[in-house]
Amino acid sequence: MATWQGAMDHRGFHQGSFNSFQSSSSDEDLMDIPGTAMDFSMRDDVPPLDGEIEESRSYNGGGIGSSNRMMDFLEEPIPGVGTYDDFNTIDWVREKSRDRDRHREVANRIKMYILVHYCDSFSLIFSYNRNLSFPSLKSGSLAGLIDISAHWMTDLKEGICTLGIWFNHEHCCWNSNHVTFENRDKCPEWNSWSQLIISTNEGAFAYIVNYFMYVLWALLFAFLAVSLVKVFAPYACGSGIPEIKTILSGFIIRGYLGKWTLMIKTITLVLAVSSGLSLGKEGPLVHVACCCGNILCHCFNKYRKNEAKRREVLSAAAAAGVSVAFGAPIGGVLFSLEEVSYYFPLKTLWRSFFAALVAGFTLRSINPFGNSRLVLFYVEFHTPWHLFELVPFILLGIFGGLWGALFIRTNIAWCRKRKTTQLGKYPVVEVLVVTAITAILAFPNEYTRVSTSELISELFNDCGLLDSSKLCDYENRFNTSKAGELPDRPAGVGVYSAMWQLALTLILKIVITIFTFGMKIPSGLFIPSMAVGAIAGRLLGVGMEQLAYYHHDWAIFNSWCSQGADCITPGLYAMVGAAACLGGVTRMTVSLVVIMFELTGGLEYIVPLMAAAMTSKWVADALGREGIYDAHIRLNGYPFLEAKEEFAHKTLAMDVMKPRRNDPLLTVLTQDSMTVEDVETIISETTYSGFPVVVSRESQRLVGFVLRRDLIISIENARKKQDGVVSTSVIYFTEHSPPVPPYTPPTLKLRNILDLSPFTVTDLTPMEIVVDIFRKLGLRQCLVTHNGRLLGIITKKDVLKHIAQMANQDPDSILFN
Repeated sequence: MATWQGAMDHRGFHQGSFNSFQSSSSDEDLMDIPGTAMDFSMRDDVPPLDGEIEESRSYNGGGIGSSNRMMDFLEEPIPGVGTYDDFNTIDWVREKSRDRDRHREVANRIKMYILVHYCDSFSLIFSYNRNLSFPSLKSGSLAGLIDISAHWMTDLKEGICTLGIWFNHEHCCWNSNHVTFENRDKCPEWNSWSQLIISTNEGAFAYIVNYFMYVLWALLFAFLAVSLVKVFAPYACGSGIPEIKTILSGFIIRGYLGKWTLMIKTITLVLAVSSGLSLGKEGPLVHVACCCGNILCHCFNKYRKNEAKRREVLSAAAAAGVSVAFGAPIGGVLFSLEEVSYYFPLKTLWRSFFAALVAGFTLRSINPFGNSRLVLFYVEFHTPWHLFELVPFILLGIFGGLWGALFIRTNIAWCRKRKTTQLGKYPVVEVLVVTAITAILAFPNEYTRVSTSELISELFNDCGLLDSSKLCDYENRFNTSKAGELPDRPAGVGVYSAMWQLALTLILKIVITIFTFGMKIPSGLFIPSMAVGAIAGRLLGVGMEQLAYYHHDWAIFNSWCSQGADCITPGLYAMVGAAACLGGVTRMTVSLVVIMFELTGGLEYIVPLMAAAMTSKWVADALGREGIYDAHIRLNGYPFLEAKEEFAHKTLAMDVMKPRRNDPLLTVLTQDSMTVEDVETIISETTYSGFPVVVSRESQRLVGFVLRRDLIISIENARKKQDGVVSTSVIYFTEHSPPVPPYTPPTLKLRNILDLSPFTVTDLTPMEIVVDIFRKLGLRQCLVTHNGRLLGIITKKDVLKHIAQMANQDPDSILFN
């Protein structure tokens, strides 16, 4: 029987010393998570996710048969007891029991129970609404600030406004009297860099100057972004959604949602988007919103001291993040439910709705898009879709699934190479090289030069008489019998030129996004994925449009597409393609469709979006079961137990528990026969996260379970504050200690830190049931018994390793507990 290895076996965790149970802070003890080096000893001014060591109420299990009467060697609660070590998983059952105990304590202290009950309920509603309103307002304000700043800095790469340096290109030309219909984006108030430097915008030299300034600004923005992340907040890199999912499942990552991360991620997100890299700001905005929610949680004891309650707030904050990212409040709630949240009770649903509402209202008040609309890509299609068009829509779904599977495999392979080679040691060089390649290839093509959001907006657009884009360059555009529409549209020279440029843009986006996502800067994946799908969709839409124009007498067209009729909408194909590619990468379905029709306002096109989203998911799942966020969770070894996967293997609890056959016996504590020195020796010689407590080593009858952290804090606190406690003092986990002979050291009673109702299963319990128990109850560990005798223990890490082993994956890839 082997000793249970319940703690993390990553090299950054040095818990061998009893006197130092915190992680080492040396430069070598850093761990790489998606795009960052993670310092295990975060700065003191960054609020940890599980709270600083603080006064907290003692816990005795709170289960059936547990005593409400606490017996302790101190009258005061022990500081730090009930909290968790960094990079450990919380116990959801324990946290819910503590919240119930808090309510009971309030009721027992004051006789007027009914009044207190309503007062506490009112304070709950008030504090919860306030705790949701503040981060929602804050995240909405930050999203508006990021949108406006990114738009201005993106235009700064091409020129500057002489009316005021703070005006972007569009705002600069709004009030100009010299703007023509054909050249509405050109005005004398806006000067390119060649006009400022060499006083001309014509000729090869002017083109070279503009080219050089574009690349220079891109490199400057990228360098500032990666430098700020590396120096001040390593957690600010990447999308943040894989870590948010893991945190919401009960994992502890101190500092990941702190104020330094919030501030640096907000600044560097603007810089990263402005640099022109193939990334988006939507995913990182979820991280930003969760930072706001976590920081506000520290203002209320109800959430600061209870990890399960805090994660309800973070689930609502994630919904607010998507709401401000896309202007899609309902889609944000569904995104939090479908993709991010691990535990999502019904009451969290309407609270998430409230948070998304406040965030969306705040963003609408700021009006960062300048169109007086909440949505990012508002479209207004005039032609309904036909049943036959489901065929090309499904083809776009197949393309989205293939692209999603290809992207996930190649991106994960590149990120794994970054982690295991020397490449990961030079994040600044990597970012600058990718930025330089992107900028050099992007400038000559007008569709890669503009920001990705503007590109998607143009691809979604349905051409009208007032559009001057090359995508709307049809031969008889002014020969129309319907006001504002183009009924008969043979493609002109501009459309064919745009098709070639879009094809090159598609290739560049597909390739460069693989190397961009996961670098040590804030990088979202929503917008790049949508851009790939929108380009493919627009290309297919224009092809279908011209096919219908030149062959309207074909059987597939003549029943619904007469000559001179505008029966194909290329912008709709772009919208469906964007949904297909985003679904192929993330594997979202319901929330994706809702986000897309909220994003565009195209409510009548839900069926095409549903068809493309489901086809994309089926194709992508056939090539690989994991979405991009789940793949990055597995790459980084986080203990995330996916609720969507089925476990169908016929193994038993005895096959997974530690210790195994022929291994050393399970390390346990006895309830009344061990001294302080014995317990300290066990703690110093092991790295386990907790220890079962039994009546005696001979009987192995289970009494309870005690956490390593609680033991360490309690013993150290007793040595400081209780007179006479020495190494030979006996530790009791019983309700009543026997009489102490004279001239013997005083005993140390630690029953108050003992979980008297640990979850147990028998050795013949099928692992299918054990996995389901871990998922639905959020267990950290469960004990295995046989006829009442303790045999072993199964941790969440053991379950994940077993699942990986059954799937022919590396079980040692699970790094954390």
